[in-house]
Amino acid sequence: MAVDYTVIVVYLAGMLAMGWWGMRRARSKSEFLVAGRRLGPAMYSGTMAAIVLGGASTIGGVGLGYQYGLSGAWMVFTIGLGLLALSVFFSARIARLRVYTVSEMLDLRYGGRAGVISGVVMWAYTLMLAVTSTIAYATIFDVLLDLNRTVAIILGGSIVVAYSTLGGMWSITLTDMVQFVVKTIGVLLLLLPIAVVRAGGFSEMKAKLPTSYFDPLGIGGQTIFTYVLIYTFGMLIGQDIWQRVFTARSDRTAKWGGTVAGTYCLAYALAGAVIGTAAKVLYPELGSPDDAFATIVKDELPVGVRGLVLAAALAAVMSTSSGALIACATVANNDIWSRLRGVVRRGGEDHDEVRGNRAFILVMGVAVIGAAIALNNVVEALTVAYDLLVGGLLVPILGGLLWKRGTVQGALASVLAGGLAVIGLMAGYGILADEPVYYGLLASLAAYVAVSLATRPTDETVLAAWRERLAGRTPELASEPVPAPQ
Repeated sequence: MAVDYTVIVVYLAGMLAMGWWGMRRARSKSEFLVAGRRLGPAMYSGTMAAIVLGGASTIGGVGLGYQYGLSGAWMVFTIGLGLLALSVFFSARIARLRVYTVSEMLDLRYGGRAGVISGVVMWAYTLMLAVTSTIAYATIFDVLLDLNRTVAIILGGSIVVAYSTLGGMWSITLTDMVQFVVKTIGVLLLLLPIAVVRAGGFSEMKAKLPTSYFDPLGIGGQTIFTYVLIYTFGMLIGQDIWQRVFTARSDRTAKWGGTVAGTYCLAYALAGAVIGTAAKVLYPELGSPDDAFATIVKDELPVGVRGLVLAAALAAVMSTSSGALIACATVANNDIWSRLRGVVRRGGEDHDEVRGNRAFILVMGVAVIGAAIALNNVVEALTVAYDLLVGGLLVPILGGLLWKRGTVQGALASVLAGGLAVIGLMAGYGILADEPVYYGLLASLAAYVAVSLATRPTDETVLAAWRERLAGRTPELASEPVPAPQ
């Protein structure tokens, strides 16, 4: 394993080096949080694909392929569909807003007062996303170094916190681009063909497995519908995804670069399912489907290649973890802490703001590592995060983009009704049930429409300023502090 260890160590050292290099570029708030809004198509596509394809998409995607066959691709496939929908229909307008958070967008659209509540919901989502990504280090380092779970989480989490704190979005962008290349080589170009060959080819796989493994809908229609509702719609509104859209050099880059990344996700989804199907042929009696990825890597790949593929798994986890971490810290600082202090600093470019955001990443990073050590059930934590996100924020965000008559009172009612419905129904039906997000979304929609129609329309001055921002005809928000919305 010496060669494999060397590959991993070089990879991790490279991540830290890029964090140090990114620190030299992140000298303003814009540079630190959104890479100066300067990413071109190639880098934007690579980093966007890297953040959405995390440990769940890699290890979990192979596990679903092991359990269900080719239809196991649906989870990651719906993530790709969500990214395509975001890129084609919304990303250009989002990029032109030139804000830093989803809550700032809501304040602009509705005239204030929506930020703190929506910020708390978004913070909870990004925190849980970061925690679940960090837990995944335990699986990878257990295969690689046979490390204790807690030590593995601390090791992997500390590296991500270190480079994210040093250079913010610039460091994360540079590392994500490397991670995108490593994942492409490790998973698509190496593991996929080797797994199929070791399983005897597609003809042998079809001969040894039930026909349901090659049914594109074998996983079940309701499961597919739930994936669409949670992951496709979740891609449209998550702070971690929007913050990457904000890094685009232009609205054209956001649209076409995101479309390329979404298409890549579709191919990655199918690759994971095929690898899992091959693993089912090779290891029909694994204790858990999620063990399929680690087992096939450990047993079937040659020395050196094994290290690169394990680095690819680390890359997948690190890209999502770092993206969720900076999103969590950005929301905590800009949407919650600044408002509680009574001042909102939108667009400020002084060094103190860089230092403040850097401190929040460090604090949130320590909190994420602690929560990852304490939590055991990754699926439940991720389900809570996505259900709250979709049930509480999907309607007011898309409503603000698509429906002129929506009001701030309707938005607040929608967030509260959807969020409370999701929490209450989870208590009744169970955390992993489908009903909480179904009925939570319906409650959110009903509250948004009813309250918006029952209250005074949004002031035309606010809507005129909103239209100017959507058209890209106004500069980034002024750097001086302004009173927080009451």
